[in-house]
Formats: sequence, C-alpha cells, structure tokens
Amino acid sequence: MNHENNERVPKGRHIMASSFANILLHYIFAPKGRENRLRDDFRDELHRYIHGILNNTKSKQLAIGSVEDHMHLFVSMHPTESPANLIKLVKGNSSRFINEKGFVKRRFEWQEGYGVFSHSASEKERVSFYVEHQREHHAKQPFKVEFVGILRKVGIVFNEDYLFNWMEDENSGILMPSLRDSDVSSGPSSGD
Repeated sequence: MNHENNERVPKGRHIMASSFANILLHYIFAPKGRENRLRDDFRDELHRYIHGILNNTKSKQLAIGSVEDHMHLFVSMHPTESPANLIKLVKGNSSRFINEKGFVKRRFEWQEGYGVFSHSASEKERVSFYVEHQREHHAKQPFKVEFVGILRKVGIVFNEDYLFNWMEDENSGILMPSLRDSDVSSGPSSGD
C-alpha cells in the first residue's frame, strides 16, 4: 500500500487521507446598552454583512436571526477555527459596520459575553428554522426566558450575576437585556 507520494506505509498502519468534522455551533449574543437596538430598518443589511464576514473565513453560516435585543447565529465551524475567535471577528467587524453606517445614535457595541451551544447533524434543520424565525418565537417568549431555558436544557451551571441585567421595555412590557455595570467577560459558556 503506497501513500500519494509513494512512501511505504508500515505494515499494520493506515493513513487517513482527510480530516472530517461536523461542528455545528449556535451563538446567541446581544447589544450593549438600551439605546443599541437591532432595529428593522437595518436588520437585513446587518445580517448580509455578517454573512459576508463568515464568507471570509473557513466556516459557513447556516442561519441568522435577530430581534431588537439579541442575535442568533448558526454556523458550521471549520475545525481549524475556534468558537471564541470566530465570534470575536463577527462582533468586532459588525459593530464597526453599524457605527460607520450610523445606524444608531450612540457608539454601538456588543456585550462581551455570549452563549455558544453545539448541535448534532440531526438537529441542523430544526435549529436553522428556530434561528431564522426569531420574530415569531419572541412574540411568545422573552429573551430572558429563552436564554435561561437554553442554559438549563444543556446543563450549564450559571450565576445570575453574570447574565444580563434584564429590564422592562416601557412600550411592550417585555424584559430586555442590558449589561450590569459590573459585567465581566466570563458570561455563559459550556465550560462553566
């Protein structure tokens, strides 16, 4: 048995021709501050821009969805990329884009923390549908209920002091996130 470059493979050893991975990650992240809402008037343009960011990586966007107070991003991650570096790239470039376009009155920032959750291939269609239909989902369930429910479902132990400081939106009565003054970057993660 010869390898491509005609080197002999020692008896009893096999060479795997390729690496195989199916890393499906679901990110959830939110803007920092009450004034930085993801409004309808720029939502589609922001989604397209984030898609473009991911097109410049080895990972692939599967679905994107957002409402005023948070965003969901479902990706097929390339094994040479890391979850933390990918979301740092997405959040950094998209916040710069929002500021350069003047979509919000004050300086736009994403919160430092985020949630990232892995999914199996059998869940791909269901998660994609869920991410793409955020508006319908959040007509029935506020973000806090959703996010805390996901943390509990996947068995992540969390301290409420490191989650959002939920506040009520005056117009809708729905709880909206805002970071606590003492927020630190150690938000929810699967390792905690």
